[in-house]
Amino acid sequence: MDRGTDFSAWVGRERVSRDTVSLDRARSLAATLDRDPDALREGDPLPAGWHWIYFHEPVPRFALADDGHERRGDFLPPVPLPRRMWAGGRVRMDRPLVIGAEVERTSTVRAVEHKEGGSGLLTFVTVEHRLVDGEGLALVEEQNVVYVGRQPDPGGVPPTAKAPADAGWRSLGRFAADEVTLFRFSALTFNGHRIHYDRPFATQAEGYPGLVVHGPLLALLLLGAGIDVLGGAGGVPEPDIRVDFRYRALQPLFCGEIVELWADPAPVGRPGQDLELRTWHAERGAVTRASLALRA
Repeated sequence: MDRGTDFSAWVGRERVSRDTVSLDRARSLAATLDRDPDALREGDPLPAGWHWIYFHEPVPRFALADDGHERRGDFLPPVPLPRRMWAGGRVRMDRPLVIGAEVERTSTVRAVEHKEGGSGLLTFVTVEHRLVDGEGLALVEEQNVVYVGRQPDPGGVPPTAKAPADAGWRSLGRFAADEVTLFRFSALTFNGHRIHYDRPFATQAEGYPGLVVHGPLLALLLLGAGIDVLGGAGGVPEPDIRVDFRYRALQPLFCGEIVELWADPAPVGRPGQDLELRTWHAERGAVTRASLALRA
């Protein structure tokens, strides 16, 4: 593939999914994150970011590629680069979804762009999701999927970058995913990508040193912790507060590795502020970079 490959025919393609924000699935994610499942009840607001465990596309096995993803060329363009990753995105939530609600998601391919990077040619696909419940539009999300030809060099930040602890940031806790956590999160998100649960595939076919932690899992942890810092509880903002969350995966994290969640040292405790967030590996630096704004 070269930079001249034209995938403009895929821009504007839509896919509509409907799902119920089921209590049992929300409780399963709570258990996966070591939270009390019984604290969630029908009618409660769903914690921010947890919509990722809903709206599964029921792709049959014969329609999957070798890596476990849906074969390209239907909804997403047939980019021939071998590796596909969730590079980042943006979540704008006017109000939380409610556990038990019926929700419709409309997904649209908004852009396909070719770029050059440290790992060679990259193709970025931007997909917009609009979530509508009985009260109207609740959430708009942009997901950035990147296709690459070879693994990027390790290291999330330049060696001269100051660690959050040295910059006076405050820790929001540590996280490490084991094999069971990766399996559970893959199952909850119906994510068949084999790099998250098939060690021989991850190490031999993809060239990683181990199983890869899901980028959305790290983003979800930062989003929830950031909302709590700004006055929310359990990843749920205060009533009538809008959420604007942007995140970017800078490098992979692997099974068993520890990252610390950090928030910048700006004054906290009320909406109307922007909060910078990081997941940070002690040796390799920033793994995920994010910003969060809550607005009345």
